[in-house]
Amino acid sequence: MAKNQIKLYNIGYRKEEQQQLPIVIPLVIYHGKTSWSIPTSLGANLNGYEELPKDVKVHVPDFDYIIYDLSGFSDEEIKGKVQTRILLTLLRDIFTKDIDELIHSILKCIHYLLELEDKQTGIEFLETMIRYVFSAAKYLTKDDMNKIRREIETTFPEGSEVTMTLADILREEGMKKGWEEGLEKGIEKGIELGQAKALSKTALQLLTAKFGVLPKELTEEISKLDVIKLELIISNIFNYNHLDDVKKIIS
Repeated sequence: MAKNQIKLYNIGYRKEEQQQLPIVIPLVIYHGKTSWSIPTSLGANLNGYEELPKDVKVHVPDFDYIIYDLSGFSDEEIKGKVQTRILLTLLRDIFTKDIDELIHSILKCIHYLLELEDKQTGIEFLETMIRYVFSAAKYLTKDDMNKIRREIETTFPEGSEVTMTLADILREEGMKKGWEEGLEKGIEKGIELGQAKALSKTALQLLTAKFGVLPKELTEEISKLDVIKLELIISNIFNYNHLDDVKKIIS
């Protein structure tokens, strides 16, 4: 499959109706600081696999997985719904672009929000997007933040209230002080305090985009989770077929 033809399939099934296991195609979506260099064969990553006798190898799982290194995709090759394009664009650029290029990508994502008919959905996703950016891109300065805020107020005025809310959050978490004084310690403290809240917002947004409106009790449970479980939910977003899969992680 060409790299500009990514398609994700969600195959629903009832366990009581199945006589066989469903087909699973392993897929890795990578957005690290360097290019992916790990072999795409499971066996090649297993210590001592190649030295195993043939009659032992047949009992050890070995398969090739599909790798999508997002750093190699252009804007034109990232397709899909608005939320998907924003997600993949930010994942692609958050660690690999210099500050000017990253800000350009963020502003581009703000323009993507104009395609959404439901402005409330746009506002909610904007908040998730900005929280992620300021949590992951620790090197952004106060001037960078103000530039992004001005773009939001001009291009997507419905999200102006979000920028004010974010300013309050930054003050509460000590992040604003960190930016103003250039203290790395202040930035790290602000991120630590807001990380769980930011991750829960991201998890809820991604699950809503995948399954629609979530049950109230599930939303409340996710909002109370710790960072480890929230990261686990987010990292497995492409693997869920049912909300029950998410509940297994929570329990």
